[in-house]
Amino acid sequence: MSIDARAVRIREHGGPEVLEVGDIVVRDAGAGEIRVAVAAAGLNRADTLQRRGFYPAPPGVAADVPGLEFAGEVEQLGPGVTEWKLGDRVMGIVPGAGMATHVVTPAREALRVPASLSLSEAAAVPEAFLTAFDALFELGGLRQGELALIHSVASGVGTAAIQLCRAAGARSAGTSRTADKLARCQELGLDHALHSPDGRFAAELEKLAGGGADVILDTVGAAYLNENVRALALRGRLIVIGLLGGAKGEFPLGALLPKRARVEGSVLRSRAPEEKAALAQSFSKHILAGFDTGVYRPVIDATLPMADIAEAHARMDRNETFGKLVMAW
Repeated sequence: MSIDARAVRIREHGGPEVLEVGDIVVRDAGAGEIRVAVAAAGLNRADTLQRRGFYPAPPGVAADVPGLEFAGEVEQLGPGVTEWKLGDRVMGIVPGAGMATHVVTPAREALRVPASLSLSEAAAVPEAFLTAFDALFELGGLRQGELALIHSVASGVGTAAIQLCRAAGARSAGTSRTADKLARCQELGLDHALHSPDGRFAAELEKLAGGGADVILDTVGAAYLNENVRALALRGRLIVIGLLGGAKGEFPLGALLPKRARVEGSVLRSRAPEEKAALAQSFSKHILAGFDTGVYRPVIDATLPMADIAEAHARMDRNETFGKLVMAW
């Protein structure tokens, strides 16, 4: 049977003040699904865009409940689920409605919470690390010794990408408009810090790293398009995962063609369940154990009660955060 739950609600599109915690109803787990009692959820830039009306939820997902990731305990097993048991600690990504006290998700998309992490810490892992892992390795094919350029390097995805590059034996460069954040990223293992308040970074990358980037993880989009192509190495791969700097730009084909480079766009939210399950399995196989051995750790700016969701959005809007903001029930 369905259960009463609490969730962050978007009353109307606008600023952080439109957010409130209210009542919802969450259905039972269906075949191949689990229902999770959520302890905490990570806040993502996409949540702020959804609040403003720029990133609508996909069909079938509550339009007024944001949230793309969660961590909690399994409280119900749907028919046919054998890989989990009641009480198991799980985390994962969802297409929406993650900022609720209960979520329903396909069992094959859920990830085991490493023993070294609390549930609040685990809530900072799925969106950041799955996104970075997918962009750098599954799509970008980053290899040992290659150079990855990471935009918005002080974000949750960026700080995850630094750690993934280091563990894979790849070099990393990162851009930020804030020098202090770059210094903190270097403490995480960032090899080359590119201070880019004017949005220019290709020449500095060449100077510091001695060449172009083999893979670029781009969260900015149109505003960085020309510089990204300039910054690519021969046969480089530009992976665009965000459009914070605009969705339309003039493409510099004359600079792209001689490099024999590849440009690919990606978003996790709208992928088919089979693709998300395959990504979760690959991440579990190659990355997940590294949290227990100390190779990886989520970088958390702050953990706040869910009642403070408006203030958390305001902090993200002001670009005050380093790493992730986690909202706890």
